[in-house]
Amino acid sequence: MSDLFNHDQVQAAYARDGFVVVRNFLSSDDLGELCASLERYIKEKVPELPDSSAFFHDRARPETLKQLQHIQDEDLTRYTHDKHWTNLAETLIGEPVHAKTPEWFNKPPGIDHTTPPHQDNYYFCLTPASVTTIWVALDPATAVNGALRYVQGSHLLGIRPHGSTNVLGFSQGVTDYGPADAAREQLIELNPGDAVAHHGNTIHRADPNRSETSDRRAFAIVFQAQSCQRDEDAFQRYMQNVNQQHQSLGLQIASDQDAL
Repeated sequence: MSDLFNHDQVQAAYARDGFVVVRNFLSSDDLGELCASLERYIKEKVPELPDSSAFFHDRARPETLKQLQHIQDEDLTRYTHDKHWTNLAETLIGEPVHAKTPEWFNKPPGIDHTTPPHQDNYYFCLTPASVTTIWVALDPATAVNGALRYVQGSHLLGIRPHGSTNVLGFSQGVTDYGPADAAREQLIELNPGDAVAHHGNTIHRADPNRSETSDRRAFAIVFQAQSCQRDEDAFQRYMQNVNQQHQSLGLQIASDQDAL
């Protein structure tokens, strides 16, 4: 599909705020195709996945699936090199990119699941922090069901202190998040097919899904500049902490792939 976003406008907003919304990033047809592929993957593949790739609130209840990472499926990994996605990423980052494997997120209704304030690049440990996440809504994302909230301009201030959260899927959270951050929060409500892209250093969080019937699902891909290098010492310290948290929750220990 053609790029319908204004490159100069999205660059300027992203540089200023640390995030940018692209409405109708996916057409209804493209969104339907993506959703069908995800439904098939969840039905056929997820029951066989290890704990480190499929996160449930309660593994005995399939409807509580909350997060998928390390997705290895041709119908879904093809988006990592789809020109529509890479063009947006390269517009924001300003140089050629490569992608991590896709991810899927959900906040099922009726489950008290808060996403703690965090910065993605605390998990990635990349230098420079030329990394962006393109997050596409599959359901309406609203204030009621846990839409993302970004701290405007926080990407300009570097990485903040993080500590263990014991929240599966978001193991590290900003420890000094305070009123000044809350005052700069921007709630990003999205329709299905809309995208929001955020910088790796942008602080973001989400409330629980307070609705009774509405899921809040999303499909996301992380793109990093080809110039990025991972701080291996920092990453190994991070992974050690993640594995300790997973062990405490009775889960299989993650591999050396990125974990959350």
